[in-house]
Amino acid sequence: MPSAVTAVPAAPSDEARAHFAAEFRFETDCWDVHDALARGPDFVLLDVRSPALFAKGHVPGAINLPHGKIIASKLAAWPAETLFVTYCAGPHCNGAARGALRLAELGRPVKIMAGGITGWLDEGFALATGDGDAG
Repeated sequence: MPSAVTAVPAAPSDEARAHFAAEFRFETDCWDVHDALARGPDFVLLDVRSPALFAKGHVPGAINLPHGKIIASKLAAWPAETLFVTYCAGPHCNGAARGALRLAELGRPVKIMAGGITGWLDEGFALATGDGDAG
């Protein structure tokens, strides 16, 4: 009797390749964000949680813009081609996806930082504290 893992066959390799390759167009990870921030980022990192949670601890270099407040006027300071990377509390939170959806609806390039704060801490990276919002 097959297990729950093997009961549904794996996709053919060409389909699996296309699927996994596409994921990199939508997501990045904490390690790559950390490395890019150290080199001088070519994107804007948005913490889409509340200002109170942001103040308690956020990724250094992030800007706080809660997902519900992502509107065109708040993005006017950045050129239209600016890549935004959103994150929230972690895999148990859909705030990053909500923020990414709002950015996409406004025609902005966007990715999610997979793992959010939980992933950042799991990698052993430090958090910054204090305010820092987009207006």
